[in-house]
Amino acid sequence: MAPSKFTLIQSSGGEEVIKEEEKLCQETKELILTLPREKGWRTPYLYLFQGFWCQPTEIEAINTFQKHFQAKESDVLVATVPKSGTTWLKALIFATLNRQHFSSFNKNHPLLSSNPHDLVPFFEYTLYAKHDKVPNLSNMSEPRLFGTHIPFASLPNSIKECNCKIVYICRNPFDTFVSSWFFVNKIKPDSSPILTLEEAFEMYCEGIVGFGPFWTHMLGYWKESIERPSKVLFLKYEKLKENVSFQLKGVAEFLGYPFTSEEESGGVIENIIKLCSFEKMKDLEINKSGTFGRNFENRFLFRKGEIGDWVNHLSPSMVEKLSQVIEDKLGGSGLSFRVNS
Repeated sequence: MAPSKFTLIQSSGGEEVIKEEEKLCQETKELILTLPREKGWRTPYLYLFQGFWCQPTEIEAINTFQKHFQAKESDVLVATVPKSGTTWLKALIFATLNRQHFSSFNKNHPLLSSNPHDLVPFFEYTLYAKHDKVPNLSNMSEPRLFGTHIPFASLPNSIKECNCKIVYICRNPFDTFVSSWFFVNKIKPDSSPILTLEEAFEMYCEGIVGFGPFWTHMLGYWKESIERPSKVLFLKYEKLKENVSFQLKGVAEFLGYPFTSEEESGGVIENIIKLCSFEKMKDLEINKSGTFGRNFENRFLFRKGEIGDWVNHLSPSMVEKLSQVIEDKLGGSGLSFRVNS
């Protein structure tokens, strides 16, 4: 009998990954045998599922999520391209929506003792991560806050068809790539070889990256934000970084929780920004020693958070190639990114 793809996976290293994939239900195991695959960044393979690349455990979780999740009108989703400011945006939105319950001066504020990913859980990594267990979300306080990297087209119909809100953020693809490469090499299994910058770059330009191609991911939410601006708010990491106060006020307005003039004059916005700053979060004990499930240590979520760090890592030929990819894929859409430091 010819070896299955699962047999091939088991010969590729990464015992932790293998153990997780062995737990997949039979339906998922059979499904991935039918899907196109390419070498993964931190797992042996990525599979092309519903038009985007992801890992087998993610496929299983997304299938369960699509079948069972029922959205509420008051739900808020933080949707992001991986490594585009997800942790930061989750913190900002959590603090903004919960400011009546937890003052930024409160020593017991949840963000001081919990990572933002614990407070704004991922559908695909946390809530629906176990195929044999559908979470009971009925007791969550409203507005319910969720996070996801799933492209818009693959969100459940209950989300797409109701009036719940989606705040989406993406980042200059140059910085996103560099951040992703550093991150993957930090969290990959010790038995897996280092992914070289050059190899990862070629894969990225082909669109072979978790939840990629990045251009498809961005365009899905971009087009929806134009067609339904009351449904999807589209943010860029660079714009948020350049003027956090202005952008956060816009997010609060979009979500229906605008800051009052009294709050603005009382420094509420500035205090939320300080509470959620890169420096503040990176220095918290939970983010220095805690872990995100069994996947990785929280400290790996905080590297630099800078704009333009890619100039220190990419060669001129790489810059030229990725610039052309961006032009080819995003040109004419109205969505663009500056190529400068």
